[in-house]
Amino acid sequence: MALHGNGDGRIPAKDSLAVRARGGLLFMGGFVALLAVIELVNTLMSHSLNVIFGLRPRSVDGVFDILTFPLLHANFGHLLSNALPLVIFGFLVFLSGLRVFLTALAFSWLGSGLAVWLIGGGGVTVGASGLVFGLFTFLLVRGFFNRSWWQILLSVVLFLAYGSILFGLLPMVMGIVSWQAHLGGAIGGVVAAVLLRPRPLAVAQPN
Repeated sequence: MALHGNGDGRIPAKDSLAVRARGGLLFMGGFVALLAVIELVNTLMSHSLNVIFGLRPRSVDGVFDILTFPLLHANFGHLLSNALPLVIFGFLVFLSGLRVFLTALAFSWLGSGLAVWLIGGGGVTVGASGLVFGLFTFLLVRGFFNRSWWQILLSVVLFLAYGSILFGLLPMVMGIVSWQAHLGGAIGGVVAAVLLRPRPLAVAQPN
């Protein structure tokens, strides 16, 4: 496939953004489709996968479930409640590049799982809402670490549109929802933003 650059071998930023946008839509669409397929299989199996691969707090076997519990849901309604914000937030993070997206996703995933494993209540936890909270908090705070006005503006718009979901971090509104997964995912998103912040350039010292 031929790529038209600007004469110095670089691809114009506009083209790069378009590639990232297309990649973000394909990746997040494919991820949600995977979740739907897993939920269909899980439903046909009377949700027995939740018992096997759901996250059990403070269980030795549960450590491995950190890798699988976001892929499972209680039902299709549960999946649908996570799908739209997951696609929106994931797409927006993906616009900053694959490395940024994978870092934010990994820390959201790990933070969510560790929080549930360490301080979760009884029972089995499933669902991708921890990823939603992680990607959301990453988008909210990264502009302040990056000192990027357009990212700060985006965070304000996102907060006005979706800020109410942050109530899901509070134990008092827990219900049957795992606030621990939300809190851990949110912390993971902030950690990712800190790690991905621009590093100051070292100043050469004269001899």
